[in-house]
Amino acid sequence: MATTHGRRTFNTTPLATPQAATPATRLVDQVWAVARIALGWIFLWAFVDKLFGFGFATPAAKSWINGGSPTTGFLKGAADGPLGGFYNALAGHALIDWLFMLGLLGVGVALIAGIGLRAAAVAGTLMMVMMWGASLPLDNNPFMDDHIVYAIVLIGLAATAAGDTWGLGRRWARLPIVQKYPILK
Repeated sequence: MATTHGRRTFNTTPLATPQAATPATRLVDQVWAVARIALGWIFLWAFVDKLFGFGFATPAAKSWINGGSPTTGFLKGAADGPLGGFYNALAGHALIDWLFMLGLLGVGVALIAGIGLRAAAVAGTLMMVMMWGASLPLDNNPFMDDHIVYAIVLIGLAATAAGDTWGLGRRWARLPIVQKYPILK
């Protein structure tokens, strides 16, 4: 179907017509939902462990509530890499600590709840790419590691509206502010 406005003709036919869910598409949606919740837990757990120091990646004495810096250990480890100077300059600064912790919390909650996946994908991908840069040179591969894989999955979660299955994505999308600013979807 074409619509004419003045001299221009616009094709208003959708690129793809929505089809009823089949068992195969339903399974794909469920796999993306599981990936979303699992990756959300990884972000949320990193936040909780760095905050309280449960001893998994962060000892209690170095937890954020005990005065430790959630960024110092990882970023100071980047000293030998090609971006070491940049990451050493960021390590331990209060603003960087707050941004990092808010990013972990925000991305984790958004993924688990299935809301704000576009914004979570942007923030999470930025965090993952920066952590990848701090990990250079990689031990086991010339360029690929879990940070890049997580970034790719984050983009896939946002692109497939993975929050609609087992999440609050559909309800979230109906909010007026989300409709006004689609990046919040």
